Amino acid sequence: MSSVDSFKSKTTLTVGDKTYTYYDLKAAEANGLKGISALPASLKVLLENLLRNEDGLNVDKDDIQAIANWIVNKGSVEHEISFRPARVLMQDFTGVPAVVDLAAMRDAMVKLGADPAKINPLSPVDLVIDHSVMVDYFGKPESFKANVDREYERNIERYNFLRWGSSAFNNFRVVPPGTGICHQVNLEYLAQTVWTNVADGGEVAYPDTVVGTDSHTTMINGLAVLGWGVGGIEAEAAMLGQPIPMLIPEVIGFRLTGKLPEGATATDLVLTVTQMLRKKGVVGKFVEYYGDGLETLTLEDQATIANMAPEYGATCGFFPVSQATINYLAETGRAPERVALVETYAKAQGLWLDASVEPVFTDTLELDLAGVLPSLAGPKRPQDRVLLSNAKTEFNAALANDFGKASKEDERTTVEGSDFSVGNGDVVIAAITSCTNTSNPSVLIAAGLVARKARALGLTVKPWVKTSLAPGSQVVTDYLNSAGLSEDLDALGFNLVGYGCTTCIGNSGPLPEAISAAITAGDLVAASVLSGNRNFEGRVNQDVRANYLASPPLVVAYALAGSLRIDLSTEPLGNGSNGEPVYLKDIWPTNEEVTTLQRQHVTNTMFKGRYSDVFKGDEHWQAIQISGGQTYQWDPNSTYVANPPYFDGMTMTPDKVTDIVEARVLGIFGDSITTDHISPAGNIKTSGPAGKYLSAHDVPVSEFNSYGARRGNHEVMMRGTFANIRIRNKITPEIEGGVTKHFPSGEVMSIYDASMRYQTEGRNLIIFAGKEYGTGSSRDWAAKGTKLLGVRAVIAESFERIHRSNLVGMGVLPLQFKVEGWSKLGLTGEEIVTIRGLENVQPRQELIVEMFRASDGKVARFPVRCRIDTPTELEYYKNGGVMPYVLRNLARGVVSAEETVAEPAE
Repeated sequence: MSSVDSFKSKTTLTVGDKTYTYYDLKAAEANGLKGISALPASLKVLLENLLRNEDGLNVDKDDIQAIANWIVNKGSVEHEISFRPARVLMQDFTGVPAVVDLAAMRDAMVKLGADPAKINPLSPVDLVIDHSVMVDYFGKPESFKANVDREYERNIERYNFLRWGSSAFNNFRVVPPGTGICHQVNLEYLAQTVWTNVADGGEVAYPDTVVGTDSHTTMINGLAVLGWGVGGIEAEAAMLGQPIPMLIPEVIGFRLTGKLPEGATATDLVLTVTQMLRKKGVVGKFVEYYGDGLETLTLEDQATIANMAPEYGATCGFFPVSQATINYLAETGRAPERVALVETYAKAQGLWLDASVEPVFTDTLELDLAGVLPSLAGPKRPQDRVLLSNAKTEFNAALANDFGKASKEDERTTVEGSDFSVGNGDVVIAAITSCTNTSNPSVLIAAGLVARKARALGLTVKPWVKTSLAPGSQVVTDYLNSAGLSEDLDALGFNLVGYGCTTCIGNSGPLPEAISAAITAGDLVAASVLSGNRNFEGRVNQDVRANYLASPPLVVAYALAGSLRIDLSTEPLGNGSNGEPVYLKDIWPTNEEVTTLQRQHVTNTMFKGRYSDVFKGDEHWQAIQISGGQTYQWDPNSTYVANPPYFDGMTMTPDKVTDIVEARVLGIFGDSITTDHISPAGNIKTSGPAGKYLSAHDVPVSEFNSYGARRGNHEVMMRGTFANIRIRNKITPEIEGGVTKHFPSGEVMSIYDASMRYQTEGRNLIIFAGKEYGTGSSRDWAAKGTKLLGVRAVIAESFERIHRSNLVGMGVLPLQFKVEGWSKLGLTGEEIVTIRGLENVQPRQELIVEMFRASDGKVARFPVRCRIDTPTELEYYKNGGVMPYVLRNLARGVVSAEETVAEPAE
């Protein structure tokens, strides 16, 4: 808590019979921070964070004043502040490597002669295991049990490790598999909107804030909790007591008016918002929603919009505290005392929504909810919205323009052993999945009603469609069962397959072999329709090239239609049992039907029951034996969990940063290269470097599992970096996939093999890229893999926020073209690159890149901007990354392991 209090804001607040200490924004305004009542609510949360943590070192008076000055400059003046989130949220794909790093740091502390117990979370950490379940089994009542059993078979090494971590580290809790998606568990249970902890003999109340190792941590912004996704690297620093350095952001106000029309869903709304904000350009900015339209949205609608902040490029998508917040907290079983505190605190601090008042924003845009129409997004990006009425036409255009097929190519391929065939645009995966929608009862109940009406009319799902239902929490099953809708969904093949991200994260599981073979044989552009938030190339399934995001009821509708080449707005989905055509309008529920069932069947009792013992787990989890002490006993034969090399040979004093001299180019990439392209994800190819590594370690192909499940083993992950089947390296433009040329030999090989060869030759490596490099999930392995492949710098036209930060966090230098990108340089990959002046480099400094062309002997020079943005990031870079920086400070005793820990509210 603040030891300085320059603006005399520390005071008390009484709620019921309890008194809390808090840092009063209104008092701070009266004591010198003029005008702060006009700040956006999201910046008020940041301001309170600074007031509460003012110590004259990490936070001083000038930092606090800089937030007040924002009223005048609206974010146009760069000023670094130190943000201390109340807690950290993890999922297992990104959480396992973070815990691996913590375990490795304990080993390193021992080698440095320091106390390994200093490596311990100082902020509350919750890890939810939700990314590992795959849809191996579907369409049957036993699918859920079979998938859970298979999940434990595949992942028992990882789960043993996490069970050790939950006992070895203080302030670290694990929510076991089969509970739900981390963001929905956060929304329904973990988050409190106002957090409390005991300090200096009293209880302090302050806004709940969080950073998470998944970019969709922003979903919690819908509950007025400020939070966003960070890489596992930043999350580890936050856990270990390091503030998160950030520039005071611009805040874009998004005014909502009106009310959603009949037939439009929250999914249609969020796809519209995503398209608008991506067009506006909000990368690295806060978005805050306001206006009287908020009063017509449910809290779950707000969470749906906040969830997709990464897709529209913003750091967060924040909703202020409102009556919807209070109602939701009560309806989901939060303690009445907590609910009362949230309302009283928000009103006292000026954090309560007042639709009649417009805060000061950097810029604004507006949407009338009445204009929202049924929509999808695809076939490759979440911001590429298409109206349902145009979906058929748009797909045919994409077939020609994006996939190189004639728009009327109607050839079909017979599926062996069946009486049907598949063709371009056929929907082979229809998945109700992902945190975006499964938190929202309105769209799940709507999906159930579509299934009920379709079933009553005798419609069935096409036989080539793989159907699945993966709710975000067990509560979803409770209310679907209560409403009788599970029976209807089951009848159409949308049986429960697991509680987790499944299809949205790439865990769609394999297609039936005969269908997969037909797609390959016909070179077909097969499609998926999923209620997710991500549809990047190669993510959902390697057999599926066109992927569309849609609401859960539309997922069911497309499963019935079986193709994107049917216009659902005018053409029949099929014929009913009476032989008559059935149209979408015949089975689409009214808003009133959905609302009535939601009121009747989504109850407070369900939430209380499901979360009463959330950390206990099922019989599989309880059967895992915990072993080990302060340090982990690494199994040298494990292909899941391995001690990473980040701290090998580390000393207390970092080596000086050296110039990049005569570096080779490992890859040249175009625009919108995502972390899905960079980071290992999805299935592991037998023929790739990672597959060969596993085969060499006697792992059968059937047990390869996924890259996500093996994120705790750097040997697998570095071999899968830049290995995406859809990535295109301009050095080898004729080949799709993770390959490059080694120079000067000119040999074509995998990027991993080229990296190893260059490193053996003592060569530094660099990468060139286009715009929006690193968009997508906050995958730390996109940066870790880059580091382990020997890349010293990435030169891009622009960077996604989290990936740029992660590169710095791993000691990789991000550089941004100042004038024009690599396409004007005539690159071939044989160039030799030198970048000097790095020993004394400063944040955002201009540097000159020298590029020698072997073909003509000429040297080209061009300016770049160093995208180390803050002094703190510079310290990370000089130390070789944030983990060595934190480790050295802990070993020196700069950070105390005895600092007060914030306890989660009960």
